Amino acid sequence: MRKLLLHYLWRSPLTEAAPAPSEPALAELGAKVDQAARRRLGRSLSIREVDAGSCNGCELEIHALNNAFYDLERFGFHIVASPRHADVLLVTGPVTVNMREALERTYAATPDPKWVVAVGDCGRDGGVFAGSYACVGGVAAVIPVDLHIPGCPPNPIQLLEGLLALLQVQ
Repeated sequence: MRKLLLHYLWRSPLTEAAPAPSEPALAELGAKVDQAARRRLGRSLSIREVDAGSCNGCELEIHALNNAFYDLERFGFHIVASPRHADVLLVTGPVTVNMREALERTYAATPDPKWVVAVGDCGRDGGVFAGSYACVGGVAAVIPVDLHIPGCPPNPIQLLEGLLALLQVQ
């Protein structure tokens, strides 16, 4: 047993290191997002994240936006707990039968002007869950969608670029 333990203590890990993102590029992207939000709304952008029945892959990437590396708050975005305070609904996953009414109520509770962003392949068309008896389909099958961010799951940089595109187009 000790021989096996010592073998694994001196062996290098089998995983590869994550690629280092460009810090100046991230800062530039953040500045663009903040400027666009302030130009469109006159203030920071408030986001309400809604899980409509996903596998939680997209949620992990969205939560990564709040970690110390990406720090969503420095870009002028705020995750809010109530749809009544939100400008953007960030919806993940295919809409399940059980979550349809909840998503419709959340959309109705969000004040105008509001934007809906469908995150991931499942949010676009149901992804791998399309055609299931438990799924209604993508987010657009239940509420109007302004932007789709593709990926399974999209990484945090893609999420920031999508939010920037939303602010520049609208």
